[in-house]
Amino acid sequence: MNISIIGTGYVGLVAGVCFAKKGNNVLCVDVIQEKVDKINNRFAPIYEHGLPELLKQVVESGHLSATTDLKNAVINSQITFIAVGTPPREDGSANLDYIYEAARGIAEAIKSKNSYHVVVVKSTVSPGTTRSLIPIIEQGSGKKHGVDFGVAMNPEFLKEGVAIDDFMYPDRVVVGSTDKKALEILTEVYKPFTQNIVKMSTPDTAEMVKYSSNALLATKISFVNEIGDLCKRLGIDVYEVMKAVGMDHRIGPHFLEAGPGFGGSCFPKDVHALIAKANEFGFDAKLLKTVLEVNRLQPYYAVNLAKKKGLRQNIAILGLAFKPGTDDIRDTPAIPIIEELLKEGKHVIAYDPEAMENTKKIFPNIEYAKSAKEAVDKAEMVIIVTHWDEFKNDSLYRGKVVIDCRDIIKDKSNIDYEGLCW
Repeated sequence: MNISIIGTGYVGLVAGVCFAKKGNNVLCVDVIQEKVDKINNRFAPIYEHGLPELLKQVVESGHLSATTDLKNAVINSQITFIAVGTPPREDGSANLDYIYEAARGIAEAIKSKNSYHVVVVKSTVSPGTTRSLIPIIEQGSGKKHGVDFGVAMNPEFLKEGVAIDDFMYPDRVVVGSTDKKALEILTEVYKPFTQNIVKMSTPDTAEMVKYSSNALLATKISFVNEIGDLCKRLGIDVYEVMKAVGMDHRIGPHFLEAGPGFGGSCFPKDVHALIAKANEFGFDAKLLKTVLEVNRLQPYYAVNLAKKKGLRQNIAILGLAFKPGTDDIRDTPAIPIIEELLKEGKHVIAYDPEAMENTKKIFPNIEYAKSAKEAVDKAEMVIIVTHWDEFKNDSLYRGKVVIDCRDIIKDKSNIDYEGLCW
């Protein structure tokens, strides 16, 4: 099919290259000319494991290109995915300005189309948002929903760092619409990826699936971190505990690894947004609020452990991205850890294989090392924040005081070691 995608962030660009890999013709739309030029020149504007190679392949094959011309992209496609950002407002609710702007642009474009067009929201939005686009598109285009165009919700379930694999081999694809033709077309689009396509009777239901999934995963992380804090006080290895807990098929082993807290573009934002939606209806989401509070405090627990070990003057921070495989530092636990160390007047030497350029925008005055070894060699104390594979070399840390937030050091001989949760 001919597909247009509005937005070239993690969701939009990953979707674009994966659709193109399956032989679709994809036009990616963005308002930033620099990003468009990078994509057309086969350079990924963001780091995501496997994305640079796949982008180069699909651009060279002619199956993917980028443009700033939204109208032309929509006119020359059968289906448009909206994958723009929905940043949080001060009250935690999602800012939908970019969604509505995209809908108005689509409406203007399909005015001149005689063929049926599918509009799909892929951005994470609160229940009711996708449905609210119907009158905007009808009024702006003079077309009728269910006859000239269909609107659907298709949430993404991508884990940063493995987003390409998640898209190519999904657990399931969720699509929601009141328009049967839109659901049929979406089913055809996703058939090359999986047969496990879950059709929801309304877009609202599909929107709620996304928020519920992320809220539950965030809850598991805060749960295991709280248990980890208790295990630390009891002298129990929480990782050994959770290995056995995860064997229960009702629970599963995923997201039961204690650490410095969750971050990234999804969990914090989506839980906040779900709480804000609950507030709209006078519902106090006590559990979700606690999930966020446990997560907020977790990085400070790492600093407190470092203080108990006796803060050194030169401290290495290994890992700035919120997880491996990405350069995303949104809500990374590394930020509050560095902030606290700077308040204590300490010299921070940071290293991350991908996220240092992004971090320099927040902390331009700390020292950045060229390798993990350089960072560790220059420091007396090390705090491991992100579990990149290159940090798992135990010999790096000999003679150092180490706060291991990720349980990645196995041979603790000749190391003054302290695990975050055991």
